[in-house]
Amino acid sequence: MTQPPYRRILLKLSGEALMGRHPYGIDLAVVQDLAGQIRRLVELGLQVAVVIGGGNIWRGLSAASQGMDRATADYMGMLGTVMNALALQNALEQQGQVTRVQSAIQMQQVCEPYIWRRAIRHMEKGRVVILAAGTGNPYFSTDTAAALRAAELGCNVILMAKNRVDGVYDADPLTNPAAQRFERLTHREALERDLKVMDAAALALCMENNLPLVVFNGQRPDNIVRAALGDPVVGTLVAS
Repeated sequence: MTQPPYRRILLKLSGEALMGRHPYGIDLAVVQDLAGQIRRLVELGLQVAVVIGGGNIWRGLSAASQGMDRATADYMGMLGTVMNALALQNALEQQGQVTRVQSAIQMQQVCEPYIWRRAIRHMEKGRVVILAAGTGNPYFSTDTAAALRAAELGCNVILMAKNRVDGVYDADPLTNPAAQRFERLTHREALERDLKVMDAAALALCMENNLPLVVFNGQRPDNIVRAALGDPVVGTLVAS
């Protein structure tokens, strides 16, 4: 396929996707590759928003389990997503792609505040919008932020780029070699079977708003572009 079946997409990247082979932090070569794929999506005529996690820098749940106040730990994780967003913005702009970072926590020296009408206008002008700091609230994951922003911005699909996993399985494929991959399933099936597509609150929000998901391995070359083009070989489609 050369023409994408979608008009406006939301790409969900985990913070770990930026680590490459490093145990933590940011691998700039990996970020440049991701930026190249995102730039190609814009060249194909797609409007693109990106929600990025912060697990390569800080994991709020892990810190909370060790005794830190949960809200404090989550706010620290939100700051990690802003760092990742700025790194991705820099890589995109080095490749000539105009980009805006919008944060759910205001920090006007480095990025814009999140305003949904402004985000839509940026995308209509061919700019990539990177949405940082999750929802701006503790106790909500960046998966929930992705579902919320995709619904707000009128996106046609959420592309869920996973690490080392090429879709949705009936068991953990990293520990169970007999696990079977789904080509397609509904939001309700994923919720009822607790298939770990994304957290339950985010998945329920997608179901309520009839938002399809494509879950795929974001570490394979060109998989982001292939998923955006609707390649049926790439990943699992979760739709009503």
